[in-house]
Amino acid sequence: LQTDSVLQTKTGNLKQFFNMGKKLGQGQFGTTFLCVEKVSGKEYACKSIAKRKLLTDEDVEDVRREIQIMHHLAGHPNVIQILGAYEDAVAVHVVMELCAGGELFDRIIQKGHYTERKAAELARIIVGVVEACHSLGVMHRDLKPENFLFVNQDEDSPLKTIDFGLSVFFRPGVCFYSI
Repeated sequence: LQTDSVLQTKTGNLKQFFNMGKKLGQGQFGTTFLCVEKVSGKEYACKSIAKRKLLTDEDVEDVRREIQIMHHLAGHPNVIQILGAYEDAVAVHVVMELCAGGELFDRIIQKGHYTERKAAELARIIVGVVEACHSLGVMHRDLKPENFLFVNQDEDSPLKTIDFGLSVFFRPGVCFYSI
């Protein structure tokens, strides 16, 4: 198992550039924290993936691929923007833009229902992300309301797709089967 260097490149030390803040969320492999860039005071989200949880070569490959895919999709207005990836002895840290508006899932629950117009607007954004991913040869494979975050609390806040941990690159014409 090759976890001594997951990213296979020398990265700077995260703590040199960022101050870590409160825990924002928890996933299967990673914990997301608020982090503040020291020079600018700007807030970001940092997903820290504990190396001890990467038990197989596939797990390590999945982390590499997730970061690669985020870079590949960079610039799309509805995809979470990656700032950079860092690695130390215990974890891989992925620094991304902060989306402080919460999950689409929570907003659906909180609202009770959307108007047809608003639902259509959200559906258009989501289908647009899928189209953009597919046109760049990426399948997200984990699209659900929990994996869409609002940038802020505003009613008309931009929506961003997150969590490319199960995503894969594909070539046209190749069939995918999942069990």
